[in-house]
Amino acid sequence: MIKYVTLRQVPEIKQQAAEWFHEKWHVPTQAYLQCMEDYLEGRTELGWYLCLEDGNIVGGLGAIENDFHERKDLAPNICAVYVEEKCRKKGIAGKLLNMAVEDLREKGISPVYLATEHTGFYERYGWQFHCMAKEEDSDHLTRMYVHK
Repeated sequence: MIKYVTLRQVPEIKQQAAEWFHEKWHVPTQAYLQCMEDYLEGRTELGWYLCLEDGNIVGGLGAIENDFHERKDLAPNICAVYVEEKCRKKGIAGKLLNMAVEDLREKGISPVYLATEHTGFYERYGWQFHCMAKEEDSDHLTRMYVHK
């Protein structure tokens, strides 16, 4: 059974979620835990959104202030979008993206930005190309999208 939740709905899986995101993106587990604790303890409304299948995380994403780019004015950012390969092409990423955008909008947080190398994917879910932005500590440019 597939279930879409915010981390606030299932705080008991915080450690599991932080480790899952770390495994996918190689950002330190502690960095995820800090963002998740800020969200769970109400210090921020920038949250974490998960897709669970039979209790296991199969997809997820977060909302943070900045996703490692130099355009601090383009905030907040959707980050760490990932769906397990065996679960792709089932609309999970789209459902999570829409869930996050709607949740943030209900909290008065809009627009929302996203940094990615993908083209053609996020547009399906209402995202529009905004500009190119320089990644932190690099000369590499990444595509910035916006959802209003």
